[in-house]
Amino acid sequence: MEDNIQKGANNPNILTGEQKKENRFLLASMGIITIAVAVLAIIGFVFINKPAEILEGQAEATSVRVSGKLPGRVMEFYVQEGDMVHKGDTLVHIHSSLAEAKLMQAQGMETAARAMDQKVDAGTRSQIKQSAYEMWQQANAAVDIAKKTYTRIDNLYNEGVVSAQKRDEAKAAYDAAVAASKAAESQYNLAEAGAQAEDKTSAAAMVKVARGGVSEVEALLEDQYLVAPCDGQVDIIFPHEGELVSLGSPIMNVLKLQDKYITFNVREKYLKDFTMGKEVTVTIPSMDDKKVKCKIYYVRDLGSYATWHATKSSGDWDTKTFEVKMRPEADVPDLRPGMTVIIK
Repeated sequence: MEDNIQKGANNPNILTGEQKKENRFLLASMGIITIAVAVLAIIGFVFINKPAEILEGQAEATSVRVSGKLPGRVMEFYVQEGDMVHKGDTLVHIHSSLAEAKLMQAQGMETAARAMDQKVDAGTRSQIKQSAYEMWQQANAAVDIAKKTYTRIDNLYNEGVVSAQKRDEAKAAYDAAVAASKAAESQYNLAEAGAQAEDKTSAAAMVKVARGGVSEVEALLEDQYLVAPCDGQVDIIFPHEGELVSLGSPIMNVLKLQDKYITFNVREKYLKDFTMGKEVTVTIPSMDDKKVKCKIYYVRDLGSYATWHATKSSGDWDTKTFEVKMRPEADVPDLRPGMTVIIK
């Protein structure tokens, strides 16, 4: 017996009784632990509820872009980012030397057109009319002399004193004097009447065209001082003082803080809980999880780019994503655009 024990001690591949007991204990402990873990997993799977779904959205406000028709250089800003403004407040001054030069040119053309129109309306100068009248009277006098001469010659012809040739010459002179008198009368009447109606209409139209050019440039220069289109807060100012801006370039954005809303992107399977006009309670984490009641006023499909495509060919389907907008039913002054809003 002692020899066998001695042999077991000297042979490392043969376990002693004590070692066998330890191995059985370890195996039993591992089995118990495995069974306990399995039981706990089953209990958790059966009794522990799944975590609630959380939808994350963002607070926003209507942003109005301020831009103008006048290309030029930014001379001065009268507001800074973050300032509160009221509708009609002056925001920025834009200077354009080119537009001012065009205004001077347009005003000069208007002055010239008005002068021409006044000239046409005034008619012929009084000196010209007087000269035409005198020429007419002189022609009438010549008619009287020619008529008397013709009458004497005709009488002498009838008495046989002068020849028919002399009588015909006197008659021709008389007829020429009558024609000259009529021509002089026509010249006087034309001078008295002044310009033709067509000339007057053309001159008046040129004045309107010139006035339109002035109005066009003045409309551009009205935008050299841009004003706030609404009450709100200056959000972003794009150019710096001294920079050039082109026609219609955005100068700044004004946030209409009184028009706040919240936007969520909702998968189609949850859309039944977000119908038009429905009241929803949202949570604002940055405001100590404040609860706010909102009313849905807008639901729109975001398009194919936001579609969740099925991963299996059967038993599943594609689901679209919809943009849902809602407004707080009561004013939330501390709610700022960009804040995270959640729905549990």
